[in-house]
Amino acid sequence: MRPPSDAALSRPGPATRAPRPVPALLGTAERHLRVGRPADLGYAVTRSHLDDGRCVGWYGPPTPGWRVAVDAERADADVPPALAHRFGRADFWARWTRAESLCKLADVPVAAWWRRHGLAVPPESRAVWRTLRLDDLVVTVAFAPARPGP
Repeated sequence: MRPPSDAALSRPGPATRAPRPVPALLGTAERHLRVGRPADLGYAVTRSHLDDGRCVGWYGPPTPGWRVAVDAERADADVPPALAHRFGRADFWARWTRAESLCKLADVPVAAWWRRHGLAVPPESRAVWRTLRLDDLVVTVAFAPARPGP
C-alpha cells in the first residue's frame, strides 16, 4: 500500500491543486539529494544533520508557492528505548523522519508535535512527502504550501 502522501499525488484534492512541479520532484527525489560533509553542502536549499557528522542536502529547483524540508536518519541506528516504548519500533525511522519534516514545515517543536499527533500526519495537513532509502539512510522530503505573506 502506498503512503497517504504518495496516494495524494494521484488524486484530485488540496495537495494537488498547487503547481505541478512538486509531485514530479517527489517522484525523482533521489536526483536532488546529496550526502556529504556539512561544509560541502552549504548551498543546499535545506539540510538535515546526521549523528555521524554527515549531512543530507536538498538541491531541487525552486518551487514557487511551496516550502520544502528534509530529515534523515541512519537506517541501522538503534531506536532510543523511550521512543520505542512510546511509538513502537515498526518502521520507526520512516515515521520519525516524516514527522520531523512536517514539524519543520509547520514551525512546531517536535515535542509539541508528539503531544498532538504522535508520529502521525494530522488529517488536515496539506503537506505532501516521500520517504525513501538513500544508501544507508532513511530520508523524508516534504513540501507544504507557502504561508501567505504579511
